[in-house]
Amino acid sequence: MHPMFWTVVATLGAAAVAFAVVQVAHLVVRRLGRRSTLLTELSDHAHRPFLVAATTLAVALGVRFSTGYATGEPWRQTVLHLLTLAIIGTVAWLVASLLLVSEDTALARFRVDVPDNRQARRIKTQIVMLRRVTIAVIVVLAVGAGLMTFPSVRGVGASVLASAGVIGVVAALAAQSLLGNVFAGLQLAFSDAVRLDDVVVVEGEWGRIEELTLSYVVVQIWDDRRLILPTSYFTTKPFQNWTRTRSAVLGTAEFEVDWSVPVQAMREELRTVCEGTELWDGRVCVLQVTDAVGGVVKLRALVSAADAPSLWDLRCLVREQLVNWLRDRQPTALPRMRTEVGDAGGDLPWQWVRPRRPARRPADAEAPDDARVFGGSDDGDARGHAFVGPEEPVDATR
Repeated sequence: MHPMFWTVVATLGAAAVAFAVVQVAHLVVRRLGRRSTLLTELSDHAHRPFLVAATTLAVALGVRFSTGYATGEPWRQTVLHLLTLAIIGTVAWLVASLLLVSEDTALARFRVDVPDNRQARRIKTQIVMLRRVTIAVIVVLAVGAGLMTFPSVRGVGASVLASAGVIGVVAALAAQSLLGNVFAGLQLAFSDAVRLDDVVVVEGEWGRIEELTLSYVVVQIWDDRRLILPTSYFTTKPFQNWTRTRSAVLGTAEFEVDWSVPVQAMREELRTVCEGTELWDGRVCVLQVTDAVGGVVKLRALVSAADAPSLWDLRCLVREQLVNWLRDRQPTALPRMRTEVGDAGGDLPWQWVRPRRPARRPADAEAPDDARVFGGSDDGDARGHAFVGPEEPVDATR
């Protein structure tokens, strides 16, 4: 028989054997994978690239060992060269799949759908960034290995390596912005400055980190818009990270009212509002007079919530309830413009009112707990210690 016939038979036989072996291994791994996350991931993601790589390698070996009679023939060299390129591509695909399997297995150990997920989000961010880097490196190495199979490219390689220093400088200058973003992305992944699902305020917009790549960051704004920023933005400009250490945050609601406002009664109403909603996390509920100029008194309600969305709704609820309370219960406390007619010498009752002597408070009396931000509770005392320098005494009553 013609030698070509035996070549075809040997090639098909080698491919069939490789196919059968891979299929049997796949069935065994799938059966064992019922109790192992790693084996399940291998069965789902690495089966196809392993099948293609093994079959391609078997075909290449079959052709090489069954075409000894055609040594030196151009068609044999061309076929073997194409098979070599195919082997390089399929092996790169297999290596990338194995790396992805290992990364997915590592991610499966950390859940991000739990309240305290800061550690899990940090690990997820680093693994996602490493995945992008490894895939890019594998693709570059596969393309380079494929090009090096061409004799003409190998000849050029010596001169390219000789001038690698000059080329590197030129490339760095030409791709300065791109390389800056790439290194900024790696810095973000491992510096823990920002993570996936972190709540941030950038460019005056409030949102969460939806996607983090080597070159850009996608911020999902609260109204479902997307803000696309280069990664270098987060390493060169200041931004707010509301979930840097934990998701619980503080927020304010400010009011401008008349001097006749009963502050303590309004403080008690704020406490009633907070205790009547599940949005409040029970940590901070404080009402303070922050300013008293220009004919009005400025009050600030400071409240806390477990996360940023709950805080937004809580602040809106506090404003709404306290506005209703002022309008219905204390209408005289609404902002007013006063005009004095006459002088202090007039004898009309509305022209002069003898001031009443205020009741003296005991010297050792303290403000109620919901009138202080830096004291009065365990959380307030901790906040007071955090904002006092190492050489300054802590005075939580200031």
